[in-house]
Amino acid sequence: MFTAMVAAQCLMAQIPVGIKYLNYEKNNSAKDAFQKAYDANPKDPQTIYWLGQSLLATDGGDPTKAQVLAAKALYQKGLLDIGSDPWLLVGMGHVEILEGGDINSVKQKFEQAITATTETKGKNKGKPNPAILNAIGRSNAEVSSTLGDHVYAIDKLKQAAAIDLTDPDIYINMGINYLKLGGENGGEAVKAYQEALLRDPKNARAMYRTGKIYQSQNNKDLFELNFNNAIAADPAFAPAYFAYYLYYADRDVNKAKEYLDKFVATADKDPRTDFFLADYLFRSGKNAESLAKLKELEVSAGLAALPRLNIEYALNYDRLVDSVQAKANIEKFFATVPADKIVPADYELAVKVMSKFPGSEAQAVAYIQKALQTDTAVANKISYMNMAADLNAKAKNYAEQLNWLKQMTALKKDISNRDYFFLADADLRAKEYDEAMIIGDQDIDKYPGQLFG
Repeated sequence: MFTAMVAAQCLMAQIPVGIKYLNYEKNNSAKDAFQKAYDANPKDPQTIYWLGQSLLATDGGDPTKAQVLAAKALYQKGLLDIGSDPWLLVGMGHVEILEGGDINSVKQKFEQAITATTETKGKNKGKPNPAILNAIGRSNAEVSSTLGDHVYAIDKLKQAAAIDLTDPDIYINMGINYLKLGGENGGEAVKAYQEALLRDPKNARAMYRTGKIYQSQNNKDLFELNFNNAIAADPAFAPAYFAYYLYYADRDVNKAKEYLDKFVATADKDPRTDFFLADYLFRSGKNAESLAKLKELEVSAGLAALPRLNIEYALNYDRLVDSVQAKANIEKFFATVPADKIVPADYELAVKVMSKFPGSEAQAVAYIQKALQTDTAVANKISYMNMAADLNAKAKNYAEQLNWLKQMTALKKDISNRDYFFLADADLRAKEYDEAMIIGDQDIDKYPGQLFG
């Protein structure tokens, strides 16, 4: 009897261990921990919930359709086996958000879970289970900003924080939901992470997420402070090393390698870590070695597991001045990779390569338009519009060049003398002579000492 009790306790201990792995982005380890607990007790609703969460875990962006279907099947089986348990209702709500289901229907499930866990007597009478409230907040935090209801999630997390005075994850999920509402809520997110640190002063995840906000603001002093604090709090916190690797990859390849080595040493063993070794080899100018590693990974892991293989191929071939191979890999990448896995630099590379092929200007501009839809940074939008203007100028499509220049200058807080010159020049080429005169006059008024006007 005693041995059985000890075994059960050991299995239940897998849950907090698995949650920590998820928080540290060690998704394979998390899945293994939850699977062990599930295999021992497949009818425990909390174990089912967390195993489902590990099935949905990604290294960024929303999970694949296959992941969503796997979690859905697990939760549906749980609902059949043990009924409408609150944990399973929250898990199914999370799946329905990812499937693009009706948000009001999802919230009905959440509210049903809240009602079922609300105390009916004792000192907590009328109070719902804060862990369920936190799980609801997590369901919205773990999806893209266009899915879920992040205001609703923040409200539930505030309720949870008022009931449970110790769990830091409540405030971390709150901070993530604030960011899903838009970058202007970064201050509120930082406040939430600071509240998490009041509860757990050595919470590496809260420090790291605070650092990511300051990194998005190009505040090097503060993001380094927070990343370093996260590493000092727990040297096994892999995401901080990875963030440093990405930061230094284009700035100091030797320093980047130091952080990559630390990331590989602390992260899960995964083809992704080998992929970043190929990326480092590219950045250090070892293109032959990088291509060899990529081909090895394509055979051993496949494009489904490593969707960025094609863009890494394109980077190498572009540097080797093999534009045909670069173009082929870019086209394959954009044809197969979901939009949430594409970053601004991918669009920049696509434009750079496509511009080398006369007649591909329209395709390159299409990539720019996609970049404008996904990148919220004004400085990046201005850069993309300038690229589109240059492409159209090279194609002698001056009306479109002028259109993009107008869009670009409309975003600028201050129009430079140079901007006025290119606007007027495009007007002349597009035979918009009256408009060229107006632009020239504006240039003279603002910059009377310059000759361009």
